[in-house]
Amino acid sequence: MKQNGVIFDLDGVICFTDKYHYQAWKVMADAENIYFDEIINNRLRGVSRMASLEIILERSEKAYTEEEKKALAEKKNNIYKELLNQMSPDDLSDEVKNTLDELRERGLKLAIGSSSKNTRLILSRLGLSDYFDAISDGTNITHSKPHPEVFLMAADFLGMKPEECLVVEDARAGIDAAVAGGFESAGIGEAAEHEAVTYPINRIADLLKI
Repeated sequence: MKQNGVIFDLDGVICFTDKYHYQAWKVMADAENIYFDEIINNRLRGVSRMASLEIILERSEKAYTEEEKKALAEKKNNIYKELLNQMSPDDLSDEVKNTLDELRERGLKLAIGSSSKNTRLILSRLGLSDYFDAISDGTNITHSKPHPEVFLMAADFLGMKPEECLVVEDARAGIDAAVAGGFESAGIGEAAEHEAVTYPINRIADLLKI
């Protein structure tokens, strides 16, 4: 790997919280009598909370005020945080932990670049609170992916330029963000099929071969 830093998306890369997001949005949507399923949920990957809400509200017959939208997003987040309490270090796979450890042993700096405002809570539940050299998340950005801000901030926190960092993503919007920011990328899952991804990988351990 020619880069000196690696910036990881959180959900779908380091851990898998998609099921909790889906369950929380489903409870909120059902209470509002809005149709919501896993196909719609897939459109929310890598997207900010408010932007996700707007996608869900496309199916609503009611027009919501900005205050009502904020209340719905807060309701969803409270449900989501309750569900996150089920997480533990057991939710961190040995493959992910061993890969992170090996990258650190090779002298690389590691960062998180996630649109989630619950990043630090999730890292805490996984036992990774003090593990990463930098964290850029939904609490310090104004634009969600595919805007590159979250990755540019992560690189800045590491004291590096985009070309010195590799972005690891599982969502197409994340690869779009990496390209827009001038980063090379490693894509897993649907991100591996993105036409602009630099390194398509099948599993997180494949990073060690780059």
